Amino acid sequence: MSDNSLLQAMYQSIGINPHDLWAQLDVARIEIHANQVLGVHLVRGLEVDARQLDDGIEARILVAKGVRVARPIQVCFGMIPENGVQRVILEIVVEDEARAGVVAHCTFPNARNIRHEMDARLTIGRYAEYAYIERHVHGAEGGVVVTARSKVHVLEGGRYHTDFELIRGRVGQIEIDVELTGEAHSTSEVAARVSGSGNDRINIKEVAHLAGPHARGVLQTSVALRDHAEAVVYNTLRASAPHARGHVDCKEIVQGNAVAKAVPVVEVTHPKAHVTHEAAIGSVDSRQLETLMSRGLTEDEAVDLIIQGLLLKGRSDRRPPGGAYQSEALPVGAA
Repeated sequence: MSDNSLLQAMYQSIGINPHDLWAQLDVARIEIHANQVLGVHLVRGLEVDARQLDDGIEARILVAKGVRVARPIQVCFGMIPENGVQRVILEIVVEDEARAGVVAHCTFPNARNIRHEMDARLTIGRYAEYAYIERHVHGAEGGVVVTARSKVHVLEGGRYHTDFELIRGRVGQIEIDVELTGEAHSTSEVAARVSGSGNDRINIKEVAHLAGPHARGVLQTSVALRDHAEAVVYNTLRASAPHARGHVDCKEIVQGNAVAKAVPVVEVTHPKAHVTHEAAIGSVDSRQLETLMSRGLTEDEAVDLIIQGLLLKGRSDRRPPGGAYQSEALPVGAA
């Protein structure tokens, strides 16, 4: 397929008309298929240095000091073939007092044997703001292995928000590994919402360290499982500075022969710090199920609706810290 055909196929798989997006010249874009950069469109104050490696892509994204990127940056990673490997090494630097948001679509609509590996390092500068929304589209066969590792450093007064969601297709296998450090007066939110079925495997490990005075942090995970799917979630939140505040929230629904495990860990090493946690694992609420079925839904339809409600509830109703990126995340024509 030609580069243009690949781009068309990737955008169509996520419900976006690429021509509508490309017509918006004030919207920055980065488009990568497999291990090839197909397109880059920048706006003032945004720098992207991307190069192809023998086995992947290495990219550095810089938002210059004091720059406010008005529209969310659109990033599209994908592979249209059924088989292949995509490796991305990514460095993101948001300099002091800058602000930017990214909507990243990772699409593998025909996957049977696809591996997507992401290794990211992020630095959020002093009083800078960065929101990263990642939405995945997978194939119906569950033939995707996603390994996403990120190390995040939020400097004094910085604000960071990240949100992972599978919006269509089978999980396959997902391994998410997040390590975050928040300095004084920083705010960090890490959220993930995934629904697994068949023999899907979900492993989420999130570790956040509130290292500075008045740092704030939230780790939020919502997982729904059915059939023989399995999920293990490790959420660790440490607070080691005065007036640091944090919360861990993990909710999992299991159906059929699914297996879920949640391990929330809170650690406080300063007498003026405070961290809370909430974890819940269980089946679909029988009263909710009966109520929906009494209104004409089948059992499967009712279960689907309850699971959808859990995942939507996990999506923050408010905007990410200091920005409008979540409410304005999807461009024209998005599903």
